[in-house]
Amino acid sequence: MPETVPRLPAALSASAVLSVECSREGFARVRSFTRDTLHVWSLDHRCDDATLVITELTANAATHAAPRASGAVGVAGAPEIRLGFLLDPTYLLVTVSDPDDHPPVYAPAGSSLEEHGRGLCIVDALSEEWGWAPSPPAGKTVWARLSTCPPI
Repeated sequence: MPETVPRLPAALSASAVLSVECSREGFARVRSFTRDTLHVWSLDHRCDDATLVITELTANAATHAAPRASGAVGVAGAPEIRLGFLLDPTYLLVTVSDPDDHPPVYAPAGSSLEEHGRGLCIVDALSEEWGWAPSPPAGKTVWARLSTCPPI
């Protein structure tokens, strides 16, 4: 799992950013924003995978990082998570930034019947590559790269 965000080409096709609070409404906004953004970018064929990846990364941030965060709170006092989508002609880079410095924990040895702990396994299965990087002055960004190619 690389600890740097992939270098992007000088000319991106498009980008989109959204900040959400850790709440039920925030998760609904994440899914809606993902579907709407990918539809506008003509990536409907990647919508299900991208929505699942971004939801898992956001849930991890809300579950593990947000409770430890002392800053970066939104209007209602809940910690904020920042989502990013960067489109290159060959891939979609999905990012989730949170205010916690602890790295994500990838534990693929768990039982497939466990209710928790499978999020990064899902991200690993659906993405070409994923990783994380510190986000100075505090926090981290977890990212996943998905191909933009239609399925064969």
